[in-house]
Amino acid sequence: MIVFALSICLSAFLLFQIQPMIGKLILPWFGGTSAVWSTVMLFFQILLTGGYAYSHYLIGRIKVSRQWKVHVALLALSVGLIVVLGFLWVSPISPPARWKPVSGENPIGHIFMLLAVSVGLPYFMLSTNSPLIQSWFSRMFPERSPYRLYALSNLGSLLALVSYPVIFEPLLALRWQGWIWAGLYIVYGALTGYASLIGKRSKTLTTPPKTEVSPRPTKKTIALWIALSGTASLMLLAVTNQITQEVAATPFLWILPLTLYLLSFILAFENERWYNRPIFSALLLISTMGFITLAVRPTISYVIQIGVYSVLAFACFMICHGELYRLRPQPDHLTMFYLVVSIGGTVGGIFVNFVAPLIFKGYWELTYGLALVGVLLAAMMFIRPTPGLAKRPRFLFNLLVGTIVILTLIFSVYYPIVISSSALMSERNFYGVVRVRRIEQYGNQAANILVHGRTEHGLQFIAAEAKDRPTAYFTAQSGIGLAIQNHPKRNHSMKVGVLGLGIGTLAAYGQPGDEYRLYEINPSVIKLAEGYGGYFSFLQDSQADVSVVLGDARIALERELAQGENQQFDLLILDAFSSGSIPVHLTTKEAVALYLQHLSAEGILAANISNNYLDLVPVFKQLASYFDLDLVIIETPGNQEIGAAHVLWALMAQDPALLNVPAITERASTREATAKDINLWTDDYSNLFQILK
Repeated sequence: MIVFALSICLSAFLLFQIQPMIGKLILPWFGGTSAVWSTVMLFFQILLTGGYAYSHYLIGRIKVSRQWKVHVALLALSVGLIVVLGFLWVSPISPPARWKPVSGENPIGHIFMLLAVSVGLPYFMLSTNSPLIQSWFSRMFPERSPYRLYALSNLGSLLALVSYPVIFEPLLALRWQGWIWAGLYIVYGALTGYASLIGKRSKTLTTPPKTEVSPRPTKKTIALWIALSGTASLMLLAVTNQITQEVAATPFLWILPLTLYLLSFILAFENERWYNRPIFSALLLISTMGFITLAVRPTISYVIQIGVYSVLAFACFMICHGELYRLRPQPDHLTMFYLVVSIGGTVGGIFVNFVAPLIFKGYWELTYGLALVGVLLAAMMFIRPTPGLAKRPRFLFNLLVGTIVILTLIFSVYYPIVISSSALMSERNFYGVVRVRRIEQYGNQAANILVHGRTEHGLQFIAAEAKDRPTAYFTAQSGIGLAIQNHPKRNHSMKVGVLGLGIGTLAAYGQPGDEYRLYEINPSVIKLAEGYGGYFSFLQDSQADVSVVLGDARIALERELAQGENQQFDLLILDAFSSGSIPVHLTTKEAVALYLQHLSAEGILAANISNNYLDLVPVFKQLASYFDLDLVIIETPGNQEIGAAHVLWALMAQDPALLNVPAITERASTREATAKDINLWTDDYSNLFQILK
């Protein structure tokens, strides 16, 4: 029936369209970190499991004559909620600003609460649709396979993911995206209600006699369903975390691994011939070698990195889902199968979000997950021998799989040990992994360096004669060094605000009478900067009056303004980094308007826009133009002798005289003049894809 196909395709489209949409909406409220997406994914996995459990219960325990009544009632309730929220909020899925967090503590519970209120019930109803429709279809048309509808469901999901970064994100503001989604949800409700009515009226939709029910799957089979689906989910989140940490936390990079994940479902569940065990085993071996190469040489181009991670993920997904499909049950156990598979997915998500941060001091779930894929592949070879292979080819294939298993097991054990042993200190929390290392590569002087992921966030020399020297991105020759040293308030009680603490290097510029106010969302970073372990002492040694504010910098500034605490900074510095780049919500029109309210008449706004993968000059060019600010871009090359890193700073001011001093104008870069034109970024609109280098 066409109505079944439309209902299942539209529900799948909405199911996966809402994930990047709501993820992008709440990302700014929690520091722009990639862990927000992992938490969003976990929430939706839990709801998906709940939806499948509901479907399994409805089909197995509720009389056919009552199934449609229960389901239509819940559908009507969810549609009613959408309508009510549409009157109360900017869009039916957009929580108001008063729901923003007020502290920097672990925000997983707050994220869950936000998602539950804004999209919880509609998402739950969408998650029930695929197993319910397939079950009703298999009873109405017992001679036809319902697994084709599952492939159609995944195709709808794939269309949602591909269309979001290509059409919806670049062309529509978030509030309009929310209204369109809500409108389509109401259409879905009508379609599914009609499909339920068709099922109610159908004479063939009856509960099959007990004698016709196939044997219940064994405990071993159920355990394999959970292991295969859980490992695929673990790899999805682990690869996504890895990519977004290296480039940026953005829907485009969230969607890529999820698209490959769904594509593997479509191929594996469409027909058994799409999954060829020897071919994907060879692909797994090749991509594993590529992954090991990236671990050894992390400076490889981001295009190559994304390519290697994508191939690796797709090989793992196809192996897990291909083997899962070969273990599928008869249609009368369909809802049970989907429920167990979703439980496996939730187990993988719980491991990445809750267990891994407790037992790992780094993002080791990717390496251990890869080893688990190899082990499962080897196990499946014994459970279901590879068909179509003669004795010698089978021996060679077994040798290939054995090589994969041994290689990944050695790497998963050896690599974390090497990385951990090279760190003086390592700590992981919601906002990522921070490590302290000791190096001697800068003029043969020993220094402690803070690393977040693979991004260096500051270094301090150990020798007494050099430890007070500003280093890395903040040297006297850098854009920020020039701005501080040439500011009219220098030596006259300057007030400086810093968004992003790092190791507190900028406090080294502080003089008696100065006030430095630093904002930081990561408690681990604050602990280190304030002297934990004795690795860094810039804050302790500063001559200025230094204070540190815990929490997202923008939310803290908004709260201070609402409380009448206009800071009147002489210099406001953006140095907050997530995934090697300033979080998007700190670079929008609304954010800069907030900064300007906190600046004094002689205030300068400075931003560290260094990035290996993104060109942020066009973003700040548009912001400067919109607010009629003078803009100067200063690029400073690296210098190992003094501990200087290659850095790019954007300096902006309402008063041109503040930047029109020889020390600054002589160093001005021509990047602004040659920067491409893009649309102004706002809280409703941003597009990282267009500024990729």
